[in-house]
Amino acid sequence: MDLGLKDKVAMVGGASRGLGYAVARALAAEGAKVSIAARDAEAIRNAADTLARETRGAVVPVAADLSRADAIARWHADTVAQFGGVDLLFANTGGPPAGTALAFDDAAWQTAFELLLLSVVRTVRFVVPSMRARGGGAILVGTSSTVKEPFANLALSNVMRAGVTALVKTLAGELAPERIRVNTLLPGRIATDRLTYLDEANAKKAGISVEEQRQHALATIPMGRYGKPDEFGRAAAFVLSDAAGYITGAALQVDGGLIKGLL
Repeated sequence: MDLGLKDKVAMVGGASRGLGYAVARALAAEGAKVSIAARDAEAIRNAADTLARETRGAVVPVAADLSRADAIARWHADTVAQFGGVDLLFANTGGPPAGTALAFDDAAWQTAFELLLLSVVRTVRFVVPSMRARGGGAILVGTSSTVKEPFANLALSNVMRAGVTALVKTLAGELAPERIRVNTLLPGRIATDRLTYLDEANAKKAGISVEEQRQHALATIPMGRYGKPDEFGRAAAFVLSDAAGYITGAALQVDGGLIKGLL
């Protein structure tokens, strides 16, 4: 299947590693021109070099803290200067610390808000004019399976990502007349550094070994394994592509059957 991504311009956040990197890799492999951002300058340059080498695609790295409005503005400006506009956005950042709701002070809640929710608002605000001028586009936001089933010890993520889901549903209705689609992609337990951190945090809280925590987690997944980052990346490429042209306002789970609910 031709996904129709060749020469489309994509911005991918949090792409120095993990899920963002996997999405950038899938898009570049399909011929998209990809602008990737993360706060660590060396890490994002290394990621771009590897992606360009492996996919032979056009990949531009931008060092940017996506919790900051000025950094997002610079990332967008650098992308437009390099590629002329934006067609696709994968809005994604690192996750907040693990912990219970009452364990965090106001500053932690504000930081999580800036990182997870306001970063999406700001980035979408920048890319929509370009998409509008180019006749349409696609926006995909990485959230979490916690938006459908909150997880223990992930209070900040549970609350903020639920807000992001409401934002995306709102934007989908507002932007559909302009041929701009907006969706969310919900990773379950995907084998990344973030999942390793969460397994370690949950093991410590439960007073068990990391391997015991991992086995408990695997027992909740019908497919019996953690997902691969590339499996998530390919799902993202599809939802962002012309092949998904009639999908907007949707939340696609990439979770091996982890979420048991009907909706």
